Amino acid sequence: MEQMIPIAIFLFVLFLLLGSGVWVGLALMGVAYVGMELFTSRPAGDAMITKVWASSSSWTLTALPLFIWMGEILYRTRLSEDMFRGLSPWMARLPGGLVHTNIVGCTVFAAVSGSSAATLTTVGKMSIPELRKRNYPETMVIGTLAGAATLGLMIPPSLTLIGYGVTINESVTKLFMAGVVPGLVLALMFMGYVAVMSFVSRGFNPDPEPKMSVMEKLKNSRFLIPVICLILVVIGSMYMGIATATEAAAFGVIGSLILAATQGSLSWSSFSESLMGAVRTSAMIALILAGASFLSLSMGFTGIPRGLADLIASWELSRFELLMALLVFYIILGMFLDGISSVVLTMAVVEPMIRAQGIDIIWFGIFIVVVVEMAQITPPIGFNLFVLQGMTGHEMNFIAKAAIPMFLIMVVMVFVLIAFPELATWLPDNIRKGPAG
Repeated sequence: MEQMIPIAIFLFVLFLLLGSGVWVGLALMGVAYVGMELFTSRPAGDAMITKVWASSSSWTLTALPLFIWMGEILYRTRLSEDMFRGLSPWMARLPGGLVHTNIVGCTVFAAVSGSSAATLTTVGKMSIPELRKRNYPETMVIGTLAGAATLGLMIPPSLTLIGYGVTINESVTKLFMAGVVPGLVLALMFMGYVAVMSFVSRGFNPDPEPKMSVMEKLKNSRFLIPVICLILVVIGSMYMGIATATEAAAFGVIGSLILAATQGSLSWSSFSESLMGAVRTSAMIALILAGASFLSLSMGFTGIPRGLADLIASWELSRFELLMALLVFYIILGMFLDGISSVVLTMAVVEPMIRAQGIDIIWFGIFIVVVVEMAQITPPIGFNLFVLQGMTGHEMNFIAKAAIPMFLIMVVMVFVLIAFPELATWLPDNIRKGPAG
């Protein structure tokens, strides 16, 4: 096959750069530059400047730093403490008890933060000490937190879905809406696992919680009101057609600043720290997206994406077989690259395949996010595992083993999505059209 030589050179340069510790975004640009110099007559420098500027000046991309900043502001508030106080009275009587606060807390925070790591850190810094104090099994505490934190990648606002939407030029608002129902279903599957294990596991003997009246529970629930209002503003404004994803992100930043101010946790120090944290994360992701767009251009000139798509088409795989092949491919890739890098690096090759098979591009965005979520809890580069190791002091093997059930539940979720594609397509198909479009 004539495409093998360019592919081999691309892969060699990519792994050489990544292995030498070069930033992912710069590694992608380096690979693309080499490809342009070797396989095309177009000046590589001119192409790089044009493509990087075009990808970086996308209006859709404006949502990215705003959502990251919103998450950074909330991370520095008392949100995790308030969420635990508001949720724990209602979770205590469920089978599995307060372990459910990990899952529900991550689901709630995922709806105001597009980052898996931010979700994990915010919920974990409050729930881990509280659950340990009540003698909940350590593996259950760690495992549910690792798995549920990945909901930050699916439930809007999701940074991975923004990257996917920008890469394939699809509506980020529709992708956000597509992630709502599957995200909630996955959270319910995690909760179902906890409930079953609370009956099956012999080591599940937590200290009983003191009984509370309904009025006391409702009184504690007031702590949830600010964050629920923020969720309704961000997601509701997009669903009602009042705001685009970028405008909803701006509403979210204003709302999170008001929330931080009313809690008394907004100071010049926390404001500047949140801003600089958002700048660092946004710059990293923007560099990856810029490098990936240049690599897509370079690979397009070599004909590799179309050649690979034609090769796979010649194998006459069914739609299901193609999805299974991509499932295995992204799980393996996710062991070495973070989620956004995995998505934007491969879309130039994968997009023609899925379009040729007639697979819904919005649905595929949710499919790929579920698979990328798995990568967050798989060694050796599973980012959530590193965050948890820093928070708990456990060995990596212990954390990885604790997360295995969550990984398997995500695999089941992939098949649920394939069997019931309407989970991802119904909400974006019924989104209201407003002045924002």
